[in-house]
Amino acid sequence: MTTPRSCHLIGAPVQTGASQPGCLMGPDALRTAALADQLRQLGHEVTDHGNLSAPTRPRVDHPNAALRNLSEAIAWTETLSQAAYDAAAGEAFPIFMGGDHSISAGTVAGIARRRAEQGRPLFVLWLDAHPDFHDLASTDSGNLHGVPAAYFTGRLGFEGIFPPLHTAVSPARVCMMGIRSVDPAEHGALLGDGITVHDMRSIDEYGIVPLLRAFLEEVAHADGTIHLSFDVDFLEPGIAPAVGTTVPGGATFREAHLIMEMLADQGRVSSLDLVELNPFLDERGRTASLMVDLTASLMGRKVMDRPTKSF
Repeated sequence: MTTPRSCHLIGAPVQTGASQPGCLMGPDALRTAALADQLRQLGHEVTDHGNLSAPTRPRVDHPNAALRNLSEAIAWTETLSQAAYDAAAGEAFPIFMGGDHSISAGTVAGIARRRAEQGRPLFVLWLDAHPDFHDLASTDSGNLHGVPAAYFTGRLGFEGIFPPLHTAVSPARVCMMGIRSVDPAEHGALLGDGITVHDMRSIDEYGIVPLLRAFLEEVAHADGTIHLSFDVDFLEPGIAPAVGTTVPGGATFREAHLIMEMLADQGRVSSLDLVELNPFLDERGRTASLMVDLTASLMGRKVMDRPTKSF
């Protein structure tokens, strides 16, 4: 039986970190796809806090002239860090509806601060085609949805620009799955920082189950909690077209559901990002509906309970 949770939906209509417009519509697309209703049907209490907004900040300059929308990214990181910290009080389950993946700089930072105060080790499961492990100097594209994992793990290169971290997430407690597009600068940084990276070749060779099970055993041994950061481009583009950073060879429908079902069985996920959904690129809402379906699996829906759908 599903343990009822107090779910707090928080919209983060951010598209300044990405190169293509459209992610700001992501939160409302998830609402239209009946995210709240699906959670309530599973017995969870749901409160929708609407969409956040970030204050306007003065222009911030940086030696890397490629950086785009730096001031906006800083403002969103500050706003989301505080919102995540507030939302994670007690036993609440925050669900951050993005928005591009730059939101995770703030959401994970805020969750990490709260978990540290609660004395609970925080682990991060990063489901993404990309590691998003650039610092502000190493990114050539200048798109700041490529920096959040580097920021919240405390890498150098953000000091004096981004908000100071109250609590960095230990790289040893970060597991990335589905990776299949890594820039050279990210590759070197990942090798040196001790993050567990399971690219799609690893998944092809070993399968989802042993790789994820090893991570879940680490979490259980530490009596930790998990922040799940789920990027649409983790999935195979054929089943999830609504993303501006499609990379062929992603996770299948069943692989994605299996991950969510295994996480539900363990019950240690305590916060969630749903990011990079770009409804402007979707086909009749199929990607938003799939994201909601996967969230329902994470929150306790079983295979035998899944209704038949037509697309």
